[in-house]
Amino acid sequence: MKLLLVFGTRPEAIKMAPVIFELKKRNLSFAVCVTGQHKEMLYEVLEFFNIDPDYSLDVMSAEQSLNTLSSRILLAIDEVLQKEDSNVVMVHGDTATSSMTALAAYQRGVRVVHVEAGLRTYNKKAPFPEEINRQITARIADLHFAPTEKAKLNLLQEGIPESTIFVTGNTVVDALKYGITKSKNYHSGEIEKLSRLLDQDKKLILVTGHRRENFGLGLSNLCDVLKELGKSHDLEIIFPVHLNPTVQDAVYSRLENEKNIHLTGPVQYSTMLWLMGRCVLVISDSGGIQEEMPYFRKPVIITRDVTERMEGVEAGFAFLAGTSKEQILNKCRSLLANPPEFKSMHNPYGDGLAAERIVAILEQIREE
Repeated sequence: MKLLLVFGTRPEAIKMAPVIFELKKRNLSFAVCVTGQHKEMLYEVLEFFNIDPDYSLDVMSAEQSLNTLSSRILLAIDEVLQKEDSNVVMVHGDTATSSMTALAAYQRGVRVVHVEAGLRTYNKKAPFPEEINRQITARIADLHFAPTEKAKLNLLQEGIPESTIFVTGNTVVDALKYGITKSKNYHSGEIEKLSRLLDQDKKLILVTGHRRENFGLGLSNLCDVLKELGKSHDLEIIFPVHLNPTVQDAVYSRLENEKNIHLTGPVQYSTMLWLMGRCVLVISDSGGIQEEMPYFRKPVIITRDVTERMEGVEAGFAFLAGTSKEQILNKCRSLLANPPEFKSMHNPYGDGLAAERIVAILEQIREE
């Protein structure tokens, strides 16, 4: 087996890092290609996890369309496949990197392995374009590593052969365990700066937001909610703002000078771990943070109408609030007044051994 791992964004790098560690542990041969979809944020994570890619592509350009991005990934990956002559390609999740790499591999007769397979909303506009990226990748993939039983059921309902689906847990939990341990001895001036900035006597709310379907009214409503929360004397809000210019413009124009609201650029992974541990709740439209917060036993208010990660909602860790100002604000105040008790709740996203299961299955397939 000649394995090529391909990913392009910061969340993908975080979730693929444990697989890379396990491949190295078992002395299995592989190569890593990064497309650089989140170039600035991606390379900080690669450094944290000590990942040195064999191929670093440069697919991003200012204000390019999704079609331009997708075509550039398809062409660039095709060249890598030709050079590397791999017979198995591993992709992750729901990005253009995943779907276009899967397509390029398929058209060269290369087997495709999909990590974090089977997440669905069945609404092609939410999340956009991630939902269709997942479905495209699923139609192509030869092996599907589903993080949960619900994800496996989705694949079965779509006619994917059960013999190709393996429930492994989510590698994000593996990454958290590694990251938290490493961060204890990982000097971060960024954390020191935020420690001085934030008032230890106030409750901290962590906010993220970047989904395309929330551009416009969704982001505007979120900012209005944060303004209202910022009026409370015992609360502080920190919002690491995504680098997308649409998000930057919307957030900074509305919140830059608001009391008790701290806007920053994207923070380092170790800093985000620190913030997740420090906060009392999260408001977010992100997918990854929905999977991370059960580990910290903290609630997440999801500023979306649907989520492909219903396991967290059903377990009581996450709460769908949509984009309504009233719903988000009411849920936030309710959770602040009556914090949920999570100590006895099972983490629906796994036990931190997902990468071990994934690589063990790959080894078994190699020997067949």
